[in-house]
Amino acid sequence: MTPRTSPWLTAGKALCVALYAAALGHLAGWLPDGVLPLAPVLSAVFLALHALELPLFWGRVKRYRGPLAASVVLTLLFGLLHLSPLRGAERAGG
Repeated sequence: MTPRTSPWLTAGKALCVALYAAALGHLAGWLPDGVLPLAPVLSAVFLALHALELPLFWGRVKRYRGPLAASVVLTLLFGLLHLSPLRGAERAGG
């Protein structure tokens, strides 16, 4: 049985994906001028903060049950939203 994900975590991840999509759309020129002009800057800030989380929470990153590379990518994209469920695995020793 797979553990249930909190709706708040799912919503946060969806917002991250929406921000990254808006940034890519803006940079590709698919969005009209003036629509979400800060999306590229905000997404760069998010990616930088999440990159800082990698060394800080390396123990949790390694606890991901899938490939380590996947955990690194998920941490870069979602940061603590990816790492929060792994905290329970750390406490349980699994």
